[in-house]
Amino acid sequence: MRCAFSFIKDQLVSILKGYDLSEGFEGRITVEPPKDLSHGDMATNAAMVLCKQVGQNPRQFAEDLKQKLEKISGIESIDIAGPGFINMRLTKSFWLDRLRDILQAGTSYGDSDQGASHKVNVEYVSANPTGPMHVGHTRGAVLGDVLCNLLAKVGYDVTREYYINDAGSQIDVLAESAYLRYLEALGEDIGEIPSGLYPGDYLVPVGQKLKDEFNISLKSLDKASRAEKIKPVVLSMMMEMIRCDLDLLGVVHDVFTSEQELRDSGAVDRALKVLEDKDLLYIGVLEPPKGKKPDDWEERPQTLFKSTEFGDDVDRPIKKSDGSWTYFAPDIAYHYDKFARGFTSMIDILGADHGGYVKRIQSATRAVSDDKASLDVQICQLVNLMEGGVPVKMSKRAGNIVTLKDIVEKVGKDVVRFMMVTRKNDTTLDFDLKKALEQSKDNPIFYVQYAHARCCSVFQHALEMFDSEGLEDLALSESDFEGLENDAELNLLKMLSHWPRVVDSAASHHEPHRLAYYLFDVAGALHGLWSMGRDDANLRFLLEDDLVKTKARLALLRACSIIIASGLHVFGIKPVEEMR
Repeated sequence: MRCAFSFIKDQLVSILKGYDLSEGFEGRITVEPPKDLSHGDMATNAAMVLCKQVGQNPRQFAEDLKQKLEKISGIESIDIAGPGFINMRLTKSFWLDRLRDILQAGTSYGDSDQGASHKVNVEYVSANPTGPMHVGHTRGAVLGDVLCNLLAKVGYDVTREYYINDAGSQIDVLAESAYLRYLEALGEDIGEIPSGLYPGDYLVPVGQKLKDEFNISLKSLDKASRAEKIKPVVLSMMMEMIRCDLDLLGVVHDVFTSEQELRDSGAVDRALKVLEDKDLLYIGVLEPPKGKKPDDWEERPQTLFKSTEFGDDVDRPIKKSDGSWTYFAPDIAYHYDKFARGFTSMIDILGADHGGYVKRIQSATRAVSDDKASLDVQICQLVNLMEGGVPVKMSKRAGNIVTLKDIVEKVGKDVVRFMMVTRKNDTTLDFDLKKALEQSKDNPIFYVQYAHARCCSVFQHALEMFDSEGLEDLALSESDFEGLENDAELNLLKMLSHWPRVVDSAASHHEPHRLAYYLFDVAGALHGLWSMGRDDANLRFLLEDDLVKTKARLALLRACSIIIASGLHVFGIKPVEEMR
């Protein structure tokens, strides 16, 4: 079901099609709330951005459009402001009809076909399988999962993917770390874990597993041979631990893709052959980078990818001078594999340390797909974990990190999921465990859940006060809403009717934090309306001697609870009906 803004924009586009305008003009016009809400309910820039094409100045064209817009049912008045902004005020009946829409649609209000069942691949978490999930991974896990829910709500066919980085030097270090724990399980004194190895005692069960499976036989093998025995065992146990951590957070993936399997299958060679056939690889020497030299830079001839042809700053090394691949090569193969699986839309959720990686992987994705695939990379900045403003101490078991399990057990899954998306992902997030447990406005998820619970509480009292017949959603949608006349009531209704626009905008920009802001504002409006009823009995939701007005206010409350529930479902959170 489309929102008020979509309805007005459709009417405006229909009017504009009567002019001689170039194709695609619809994408240049906006219909949105004015910056100053005293100017009206909606504003459009159509006159200013299209005036040249019709040979008029902005004010003239705005006057012309005003005359046509005034004929649309639901528009009460129109004013022209500044250089040609068209401000519209809609009728009360228009907004009351939106209340009927919400009640009739339920939590599907805000769903759309924006995605048109288009396939999109979202890769998120993808933590190295070298230990438990930590607080940094948690933010990316929640962002990816909520974004998937959001894209599904607007009609995309979403695949949730985890890329297992199970090849490379960090896995060699993991195997050697596990070997020490194996020796420990055999009864040897391993002393302090050497620098460079993984110190967390989460590897103790791995050592015991290796002892049970191999007894003392690993001790007789050289380092390389024993590593080949150890890796499958330790990787399997690490991935099982990661899956358990994610399950605590309610995060489930559809696909797990192994880097090692890609390498073993020849996928890297095939992807590089695609680039070679397009004449996008060459032997060259990179210029010395300014500042700190990256690990993959060598002052000698090596195989380079012409990534500058696709918007990157410099060409990127694919092979080192010794013939081994850089870490970039299997990543190219991975994105080529996703394209081969039918994904032309891809989203990667990466950690803060990948900021310099964005342009090169986007360039590679464009290159291997002949510009048929697009890749959006969302970088998650760091999470500062505190308790009462004091930094949280590290977990010894995990090896000086704060684990996902630690924070979920401390404050609960729903709190973590909401709090992790209360800021745009490219900004640092302060997560205070004490505030996350407070029952106050400073705790956003409590504030939102409390609003939903208040709506449910009023309904429960209504069922006790009145006959329940006529209080179902569909019955309420047919009620007389004219009794909604207070500005606070109508402003809340207008805010609720904006939900489809908020959803579409958040999905289009891949920014689910917009939903968190919106739900917080809705909760604030509901709590404000509640407070007015405490001071003025005539503004209370339940009026024992006025069933008509009571039903109108119950309809508004029910719509509020529907929108909050719809938003919380996107966050993967169950709305509560009472606060405990």
